[in-house]
Amino acid sequence: MEVKLAEYAGFCFGVKRAVESVYEQIKNGKNIYTYGPIVHNEEVVRDLSQNGVRVLETKEELMQLAAENTAQKADEMEKRASVIIRAHGVPEEIYRILEEKHLECIDATCPFVTRIQKKVEQESRAGCHIVIIGNAGHPEVEGIIGWCKGPVTVLGDLAQAEEFQLPEGVKLCIVAQTTFNYNKFYNIVEILEKKGYNSIVANTICNATEERQRSARELAVEADVMIVIGGKHSSNTRKLYEICSEECANTYFIQTLDDLHLELPKAVRLVGITAGASTPNKLIEEVQNYVRVNF
Repeated sequence: MEVKLAEYAGFCFGVKRAVESVYEQIKNGKNIYTYGPIVHNEEVVRDLSQNGVRVLETKEELMQLAAENTAQKADEMEKRASVIIRAHGVPEEIYRILEEKHLECIDATCPFVTRIQKKVEQESRAGCHIVIIGNAGHPEVEGIIGWCKGPVTVLGDLAQAEEFQLPEGVKLCIVAQTTFNYNKFYNIVEILEKKGYNSIVANTICNATEERQRSARELAVEADVMIVIGGKHSSNTRKLYEICSEECANTYFIQTLDDLHLELPKAVRLVGITAGASTPNKLIEEVQNYVRVNF
């Protein structure tokens, strides 16, 4: 039996950069907070927590930290907090609070996400209705919304695109969540274009996402079993699972090796493995080695 890893799997550039920025601050001995989990992988967040990194979940928690920070005595200045912006990015308002409250801000937003934020800010100021093709409620999408200066709509599937209507003459600027399904994005864009809107379309799905989805699909086509590794809240990992499930009936979604309960069909020739962009290499290697040794 062969065990094969997808050509592209595991940490992408943006995630690697964000996680490394946190560990770098840990070395500096600072009181470190992240605004939201730095990435969508529970194992990574757990390890950072064990190293003293705390997560701010809401704007109110950030304001509370700012109040505590301001109240510190002069001889405690070296213990003042540093806040790291998560890879998914945040609304513009969060930067304003950090600046007004004089909290140190370390921006680990993925550059691909920053590009979208700047795009929607520019086009919404120019009068466009912003359409974000992505998952409503996802932190990246919420962050992008927070940079829009006018009306914005989030579309997550074909049915929502079919129902979408605006008055004649409204100009659209269409962008995508960086981890959205590549094929689904273009299907939604096609529906919107058939409605006759004057649209600016920016494919802002990052290259790493496209590469992972393509290589996962190619491997799933030939595999008898597929294992997808990633955080349960990870959008890009869920997309990989959906793609692999379309091509391989025996597809498993796991977070760690402890979740792997394989029931291999008879005469398995190939077990394929892929992993989301927030999955550390250590977890991928553990699963690979386990399958090779035990099956």
